[in-house]
Amino acid sequence: MAKAHNNSDTYKAVAVTLIVFGILYLVDRLVGFGRLGLSWVMNKDNFLLYTALIFLLLKHDKSVGLVLIGLWVVLNFGLITALLGTMSAYLLPVALLLIGIIIYFISTR
Repeated sequence: MAKAHNNSDTYKAVAVTLIVFGILYLVDRLVGFGRLGLSWVMNKDNFLLYTALIFLLLKHDKSVGLVLIGLWVVLNFGLITALLGTMSAYLLPVALLLIGIIIYFISTR
């Protein structure tokens, strides 16, 4: 029975992802995010982030969303370190430790 629920929330997450992408493309064609100074909204790397967030919100099993977030972080590591500046020297190791601890505790449940 749990497997059917898992498929259901996967289909729901995929459907919402497609709807969000459709809305974003339509708004971009009609209004243009670039003209509004929001060109980052349609950045292809951010679509991975949008998908990850939707999967984290809608799926009971968070593993797909966490993997997608991880991929986004790896692909955008330069952006993240640039935004954090000198703080990145301290925040990155702390973030890695916290993420590792959280994943460890989740895996032992």
